[in-house]
Amino acid sequence: MSDRTDAKRIAKGLEEPVREAANLAEKFGLEPYPVNYWIVDYDEMNQLIAYGGFQQRYPHWRWGMQYDRQQKQGQFLGGKAFEIVNNDNPAHAFLQESNTLADQKAVITHVEAHSDFFANNEWFGLFADDPNAASMLARHAETIRGYMQDPDIEREAVERWIDHVLCLEDNIDQHRPYAPIETDLADVPDDIDVADLADQLDNLELSEEVKRQVFDEEWLDAQRDDDDVVTFPSEPQKDVIAFLRKHGMQYDEDAEKAVEMEDWQREILEVLRREAYYFAPQKMTKVMNEGWAALWESRMMTDENFAADDEFVLYADHMARVLGSPGLNPYKLGLELWQYVENSENRREVAERLLRVEGVTWRNFGDVVDFEEVLAELEPPDWLVDVPGHLDDLDPEDPRVDADALAAARAGDVDVETYPWKVLTYEGLVERHYSLVKPQNRGFLSRISLEELERISRYMFDDARYESVTEALADVEYARGWDRMREIRESHNDVTFLDEFLSQEFVDENNYFTYEYTYASDDYRVSSTDYEDVKKKLMLQFTNFGKPTVVVQDGNYNNRNELLLAHQYNGIALDLGQAQKVLERVFELWGRPVNLMTIVKEFDEHDIEVAKRRNREPEPRETGKLIRYDGDETSMEDLEWDEVEHLAATDVDYDTKPEDWLA
Repeated sequence: MSDRTDAKRIAKGLEEPVREAANLAEKFGLEPYPVNYWIVDYDEMNQLIAYGGFQQRYPHWRWGMQYDRQQKQGQFLGGKAFEIVNNDNPAHAFLQESNTLADQKAVITHVEAHSDFFANNEWFGLFADDPNAASMLARHAETIRGYMQDPDIEREAVERWIDHVLCLEDNIDQHRPYAPIETDLADVPDDIDVADLADQLDNLELSEEVKRQVFDEEWLDAQRDDDDVVTFPSEPQKDVIAFLRKHGMQYDEDAEKAVEMEDWQREILEVLRREAYYFAPQKMTKVMNEGWAALWESRMMTDENFAADDEFVLYADHMARVLGSPGLNPYKLGLELWQYVENSENRREVAERLLRVEGVTWRNFGDVVDFEEVLAELEPPDWLVDVPGHLDDLDPEDPRVDADALAAARAGDVDVETYPWKVLTYEGLVERHYSLVKPQNRGFLSRISLEELERISRYMFDDARYESVTEALADVEYARGWDRMREIRESHNDVTFLDEFLSQEFVDENNYFTYEYTYASDDYRVSSTDYEDVKKKLMLQFTNFGKPTVVVQDGNYNNRNELLLAHQYNGIALDLGQAQKVLERVFELWGRPVNLMTIVKEFDEHDIEVAKRRNREPEPRETGKLIRYDGDETSMEDLEWDEVEHLAATDVDYDTKPEDWLA
């Protein structure tokens, strides 16, 4: 990285914030990878962003395109890159030297939380065979660069091959750990060769006379009797790249037939597949990860005054811009969901205690409980709020106090004015930051529903009873919310996170809704505020990275070694034009005709006109389609519904135009 004097000066000035942010993260119960911070200039930052957070990637035009896009975003759209951090152990974070000190601190606290997520989320653990991702990507870059420089291989051929593979980079099985693909074809049925018998005869280099005498067309056709049709794989295979890596061929234009891939082609396929698996967890946890980082960044910068008095306004302005970005904003959605999880878990803990108070039941809860009194009891004591002002009053025997740090602070070795959290333990910090008593959350406890109270009561097996509210609240576990949040960040991805925790209460509180395109008015209208509808729309964005799910259904379609792909239809139809272009790419990786089975929605023009006049929506007709590309031409035919019915989702009904959700 840069060795400029300014960079060294900035790095020197950030040593304390970096050290203390890591210490505070640990106090908060986070367990991040160690983070190495690098100071870079504007151009270097854009290059790193284009490269996905790494300094070395394989040569390809996509990086230049992404660099140009990032640079123009900064120049013309006012976008600014504050940081980038990669999933590695140790993690590497890059700070732009033009950032203000407030921005640098915000980035550092944000990065510590990201690194904690990388280190502890199980989906990132699926790719754990090589802990040094930077080294892996550098090796890949060197491998591909070597092929491009090989005089026996055309550089353009390598680039085209990469283009073909990248068209499918999201067609992996991201729910399984990465495993390299061997070239052993043992899982292919032995009699699969019958389907390609004509090609095998060509390889024998027999004369046409001999072939006509010994193997006439009638005999060849007999070998393809429908009773002997062989299909594989036995179950649809989601990792399309792996299937092509193992069974694919290349098309030889001169010979006009499929031939074995070159070694370099197979290796590049595997290299790019490996990278797709490495980056998959980042795509699968975007909302969780960014929300997690935004939550702890805010808690450090504002609640613990990591932003100094003269930095706070600037920090608050920049944070508001990030959270206020238009469109589907993973920072905002993720932050709001994490806050909701924390509040919900803390509320449940308090409710469980109060429901054990004599005279309190789930039926009379709202009538007999004084919520203001409860919140007053839950408020942290004055010494937790103002540690420096009560330093002499702190009890070193209190589990909320770090006795060693307290002794050092009293001796003048700890700056408690700047870092009051240093003399507190985890137990002290969770009570100091207890969510239910914060001004913005003070109504959350009183909004608990009768359904939730009844559900809590139903599963309470503890017979302990309290004589008063004060006695019950004395046993409240302040750490329950934070502990539960860490459990969730270990096991969930965005789809499961949304599915489990997005509730009607969350939708109402944060004003979420769905909207649909209407043919009657030819515009978009709000269609629902029901949480199930909102959940389905959001989950569509994150299932399979928001891309169509396509699987390998048959590698010997029609018993002729053709490839059949199947689109798992969820109510959103494919862009058929793009689908045809993708098939052209897949053909280059299969070497033989390729087919795609899908479902589309069709509207009768007359029905649309009638619907407009009657101010109602037309009913679409879902039909099956088979698209086929044979290397020269693309054809499309209708399929009977019973041929594609297995592809249709049973619990999703989206009417939104696909380009609005798949762009």
